[in-house]
Amino acid sequence: MKKIFLITILFFSVFTLTFGQSEVQIALVKYRGGGDWYANPTSLPNLVKFCNEQLHTSINEEVATIEVGDSQIFDYPFVHITGHGNIVFDASETQNLRNYLIAGGFLHIDDNYGLDQYIRLQMKKVFPELDFVELPNDHPVYHQKYPFPNGLPKIHEHDGKPAQGYGLIYEGRLVCYYSFECDLGDGWEDQTVHHDSDETRLKALKMGANLIQYVFTD
Repeated sequence: MKKIFLITILFFSVFTLTFGQSEVQIALVKYRGGGDWYANPTSLPNLVKFCNEQLHTSINEEVATIEVGDSQIFDYPFVHITGHGNIVFDASETQNLRNYLIAGGFLHIDDNYGLDQYIRLQMKKVFPELDFVELPNDHPVYHQKYPFPNGLPKIHEHDGKPAQGYGLIYEGRLVCYYSFECDLGDGWEDQTVHHDSDETRLKALKMGANLIQYVFTD
């Protein structure tokens, strides 16, 4: 409990600094199970660059890679999970991720198509008392610098279903945002990777910027 309290104080001191006054870093989560955690290598660097230009943040453009069970995960206020396949957390990884999120960290999960059935089981281990809930269109995450009155934008086709944004809410705080049937990360990638239109990529980057702004200022 003391460790969690001290970590909470650390997060608070980072979050309350003005955007342009302190350089922080975000991280990509490396996990076990065989899934491609390394998918979309250009997505997070592009998102960070966009945020630094448009939100005037000073986030380090070198994105870190962190393992689920690594104690250094607490150094990153925002971490990101993506992939297409299996993902597995052992008991210590589960506890570490739970402690991180309770202490003030934030996890963005982006289904790259095929992750859903696996990540839901693992996150249920992290928060057995919580269920993913679809966030309403008036949730603040959709109304930061860039308004999305219809909620999460649709970026890639996948199964042709509407994009859905789910959240895990712990003691009134959104600790995890899960973008499903959307693929924001593909939209953040270099244009030459998926050949998305400028309009589609901009929508994805704006929604990503909203997530960053929500986490850093909430």
